This record gives sequence, C-alpha cells and structure tokens, in this order.
Amino acid sequence: MTDPYEPDHDPEETMADRAAAEIKGMAKQGMAHPGTKPMLTGMAIGAVAAAVLPVLTIPVGVVGGAAIALWQRVKR
Repeated sequence: MTDPYEPDHDPEETMADRAAAEIKGMAKQGMAHPGTKPMLTGMAIGAVAAAVLPVLTIPVGVVGGAAIALWQRVKR
C-alpha cells in the first residue's frame, strides 16, 4: 500500500541517480537551486570541525561536510 502523502519516486531510481541529478541541478542553477545553501552550510560546518580536530585537515572536513549534506538531501 502506498502512502498518499509520500512523494512519488521511481522504484528503479537509485540514490546515486538522485545524487547525480542533485549535483547537476546545483551546477546549472547555482544559488537559485534549493540544495545549494544546505550544501554550503555543511561544507562550512565540516571546515570548522576540521579546524578544531587535530586529526583532520580543512579540505577533508569540507568534503566530509558536503558529503553529509548531500546524503541528508538525497535520502528523502
């Protein structure tokens, strides 16, 4: 049974397909895309966390923060 409040998703669409579509949309639309600001926020949080932790470098923190933000956006 399907939930009428759940958005329709293609059952053949994988999470990688959704992530690729999200990244392409951000690349084409820039700051107008609704996923750009959460992604930039995740990158900033990752950079601050990497600056505080002695084990991580800032580029690793930026990439990690971006990955977590993308994951949160795509898993819905």
